[in-house]
Amino acid sequence: METITWPDFEKVEIRVGTILEANDFPKARNPAYQLLIDFGPELGLKKSSAQITALYQKEDLVGKQVVAVVNFPPKQIANFISECLVLGVVGDNKEVVLLQPDKNVKNGQRIA
Repeated sequence: METITWPDFEKVEIRVGTILEANDFPKARNPAYQLLIDFGPELGLKKSSAQITALYQKEDLVGKQVVAVVNFPPKQIANFISECLVLGVVGDNKEVVLLQPDKNVKNGQRIA
């Protein structure tokens, strides 16, 4: 494992947001949802493609708070522009368990 410095870590903007919409993403190479996430007044709304279909139904995602990296450059995935990376734990079968706060917090708050 490569080590990083504290200044390297400080460059990564990891924030909490609430999923407002979750839609099927049929054009994705791997099964995924298109998410619309509210990161509060400072960052606003951001879109993300998330490969979380194995463990989550899209109807259950709306209103769920998630943790995401918000300062990656936008990435085109098929016909969709992903603006943030939703974080999760990748299991042995590549299923993803979302990271989320255990209590509701304000959208946009930074992870430290």
